[in-house]
Amino acid sequence: MNRTSLLVLIASIFMISNTQASDMMLTNATIYGFDNADTIVVSDGNIMFIGKEDETHQFRARNTEVIDLEQAYVMPGFIDNHNHVFEAASEVGGNCELSLDASLEGQVPFLKACSENSHSSGWLMGYGFSLGGILNEDNRQTPLEVIDRIFPTRPVVLMEQTSHSMWVNSAALELAGITKDSIEPQGGKILKDPISGELNGILFDNAGDLVMELAWNSLKDQFDKSYDGLITGLEESAAHGITTIGDGRLYWKRGWYEVWKRAEKDGDLTARVSLRPWIYPTDSMEPQLDFLKKIQSSNTEKLLLVNQVKMYSDGIPINGTAKTLAPYLTTYIPDEPNGINYIPPNQMKTWLDELNKLGYSAHIHAIGDGAVRESLNAIEYARQSGATKPYTLTHVEFVNPKDVNRFVKLNVTADFQVGSEYVVEHDHSWAKLLLGAKRALAMMNLKAIFDTGANLTLSSDWNVHELNPLVGIANSVRMGDAGLPNVIVAIDAYTINAALSLGIEDITGSIEVGKSADFVILEQDITRLPVDEIADTEILMTVLRGEVVFDAED
Repeated sequence: MNRTSLLVLIASIFMISNTQASDMMLTNATIYGFDNADTIVVSDGNIMFIGKEDETHQFRARNTEVIDLEQAYVMPGFIDNHNHVFEAASEVGGNCELSLDASLEGQVPFLKACSENSHSSGWLMGYGFSLGGILNEDNRQTPLEVIDRIFPTRPVVLMEQTSHSMWVNSAALELAGITKDSIEPQGGKILKDPISGELNGILFDNAGDLVMELAWNSLKDQFDKSYDGLITGLEESAAHGITTIGDGRLYWKRGWYEVWKRAEKDGDLTARVSLRPWIYPTDSMEPQLDFLKKIQSSNTEKLLLVNQVKMYSDGIPINGTAKTLAPYLTTYIPDEPNGINYIPPNQMKTWLDELNKLGYSAHIHAIGDGAVRESLNAIEYARQSGATKPYTLTHVEFVNPKDVNRFVKLNVTADFQVGSEYVVEHDHSWAKLLLGAKRALAMMNLKAIFDTGANLTLSSDWNVHELNPLVGIANSVRMGDAGLPNVIVAIDAYTINAALSLGIEDITGSIEVGKSADFVILEQDITRLPVDEIADTEILMTVLRGEVVFDAED
């Protein structure tokens, strides 16, 4: 062999060994779905090899990071398909915290504390009350009269625990231009005293959103506070093993998109995120489509995706704003006995058609059986027009039996949130009062959808429910006849099924060679635990694209 041939051979050997060299090796592991493997090799952010450690010599290099997991359990990183990570940990929404259980008069000490702790003359924002206590028939004053006693001049907007109601004072109403004679905005209700006809200080759904947007956009330091809140939310998500997030909603008229882009630019994202720009019910379609066209991105090489929107079909049952096929038995809004639409049915069909042309699908809030049917009708129209993208209905708390099979027929994902104990106990006594026993008992029936073969996902809706995916996984199995059959199915609902809902099943959602190295590492195998112990399992590490984004030991 001449010298030239020898050099070529040496170079070829070097190139082969170099291309096989890995960045990370997870060894001595128990791996979900692989009984005969104990090692995962990662290169350039992707899974390169899954097998036995004694088969990995060719992948080891000087700079390979080898992590001995000591038999810890490796699973695909959790995909939280509905997570308000931007808002959940942010202080922009105010730090005036009310009591969830207090009556109207019982909130007065909390309101006074908020007044004493904040000395600005600008908008005061807060959160934390429940509608039942504020709108009790025994109240001697209206919520407006009570809040005006404490805040006679400073504008105040306080968000109810579900985010679907706002408690405001007269100063806020004046700035928003809301009077007792105002026309109600699409998707919103302006509550009034039933006797006097005067405003009572409670705004439902989109009527409250419009006031909150005024308050939010008045803040001078909102960008920095929003950024800090986002980073905190991402850190919390990473600590719970979440590697991909389906954004709960992107209020782009509040500057949220720019905050996300800065986080992406600065390298501060610790999760892959599908941003879902909000469809504003009261704004015309054309300018919204113009904005959506500018920001659309389906580039899966980036951590930020913008190819789904968030739209609401209806409100929520407690308000009486969830859209139902049959009237409510009792409601705060007797002029709308079947609830309301944010996006009217025919408009939703047009929206989905136009959005599809721009490369968008939709994640649609639909709680009432009327909203579920109308949303499925709109998606059916989109399918008939050629749309092939993944669509999701989220919440789906009430589904008419005639619509159950339509999810699989139309390839629509049903996204459920079960991270609260009352869901497990199936204690929906409040729903019986509003809708009757038959509808209440049929509420949140995961099994009915699952049995059809439709794609089903679990998500947190953080911070409405618990962030920890392990809680949702356990609860979905603890629900008995209304829940999922086993832990494996529940894990799929928080991993590969969610990837399908986001259209990224080729990228993530399972542990496979060639897919992104997105892992959550648990202290033990949750598929072998009693279901009541799953939620207490410690999360040791979270890995996104081969980078450790959370380590419990740090």
